Amino acid sequence: MAQGTETPAGPPDSTSPGATGSAAYLSRRTLRRGSAGWLLLTGLGVAYVVSGDFSGWNIGLSKGGFGGLAVAMVLMGVMYACLVFALAELSAILPTAGGGYGFARRALGTWGGFLTGTAILIEYILAPAAISLFIGDYVESLGLFGLTSGWPVYLACFAIFIGIHLWGVGEALRFSLVVTAIAVAALLIFAVGAFTEFDAGRLNDIPADPSAFGSNSWLPYGLLGIWAAFPFGMWFFLGVEGVPLAAEEAKDPVRSMPKALAISLAVLVFLALITFVSATGAQGADAIKEAGNPLVVALQGDGEPTALSRFVNYAGLAGLVASFFSLIFAGSRQLFALSRAGYLPRFLSLTNRRKSPYLGLLIPGVIGFTLAAWSGNGGRMLNVAVFGATISYALMALSHIVLRRREPDLPRPYRTPGGARTSGVAFVLACSALVATFLVDRDAAFIALGVYAVALAYFAFYSRHRLVAAAPEEEFAALAAAEAELKRD
Repeated sequence: MAQGTETPAGPPDSTSPGATGSAAYLSRRTLRRGSAGWLLLTGLGVAYVVSGDFSGWNIGLSKGGFGGLAVAMVLMGVMYACLVFALAELSAILPTAGGGYGFARRALGTWGGFLTGTAILIEYILAPAAISLFIGDYVESLGLFGLTSGWPVYLACFAIFIGIHLWGVGEALRFSLVVTAIAVAALLIFAVGAFTEFDAGRLNDIPADPSAFGSNSWLPYGLLGIWAAFPFGMWFFLGVEGVPLAAEEAKDPVRSMPKALAISLAVLVFLALITFVSATGAQGADAIKEAGNPLVVALQGDGEPTALSRFVNYAGLAGLVASFFSLIFAGSRQLFALSRAGYLPRFLSLTNRRKSPYLGLLIPGVIGFTLAAWSGNGGRMLNVAVFGATISYALMALSHIVLRRREPDLPRPYRTPGGARTSGVAFVLACSALVATFLVDRDAAFIALGVYAVALAYFAFYSRHRLVAAAPEEEFAALAAAEAELKRD
């Protein structure tokens, strides 16, 4: 048995120690296996991210200009590509709902697993809360049902979409695929329309700041502007790393997970390029750099709505719904895995008759709704989510490096091209992006660190002494420890 773990016993689950107790414990915490093939997983990967193509990324123009954001987008694209290749290998080795937590647990121990899992939870609980605010703004701006942005709209978002998730994972992922397809089609149609107004001279129309080191027409805020634009370059890809969280419910995850990760990233790279270039060239970087709906602004040169701009506005709502819906899924699965292993209260991993972690869906939903209704600051919550994401990226990349070097003979059905060098690039860029978040929103970074501190105190003083050895991720780590002990003997 792994050090610091135990078989579940006592309330609230009343399972006795031993194999029988472990079986009873896990039987109440099972997901529906074989529910998602590579197509649904690919749709999930794109759904996580697609709302970022409709808004948010453009703020990076106000930090780095077109050139600064372009360089930041390329570097962040490289980071995500390297990370996705590493995660494809790790998810084929350990296809469970734990995702990043499970990978880090084996490579970095219980502390590394908890640090990684908590960072992922920060991302996937805060991001849906922020997106619910943006959905409210879209509903109000479009005049849908005469509603204004407020708590009834946020509540409806959480209630309806969590309800679909409670219905079943297969139904949920099919719904996500349909909404995502609508959003992707809208981005392609937008790009065609925007390129008809394209003027390369508008790309660099932000006046250069003469006080910024290295500033010019392409880098109006200087070289430091590239670094400050890192978090916004991430918006074109933020969330795709969550695909492995569906591994336990996937069909043939060893084959489907690497395929889905690769295809979804390729789709996202293509969408990022055409959206970024066409939107900026249509009306100019200065015109859209702080717009809440940059694609609509890009299509409305004279300020008057057109049929295409109205269509893109509605499609933007579809993109927000797709990301909101998929991020709820990701957060529930990470919470499920951490709870099942005892890092968080065990009752959070209980599943219903349809094999959905109902408390893992409902409780984050309550937290997200409360944050949205109370704060009303979607930008701040997204910045907190980005801070958590960058921590998890660095730790997941480090996990790949450690496992490659410490366990070179571990069976790997899929192998990362470039091996540890690839994940090393991801690690360096993730650390750079983490520091860049302080340049963008220092308050958000400290809020995330405060949440981290509370979670770590809980783990240090309570849950690390009550881990569940029978959980798949813990068994995987225990096997590694046993093998290492045999080698020493």
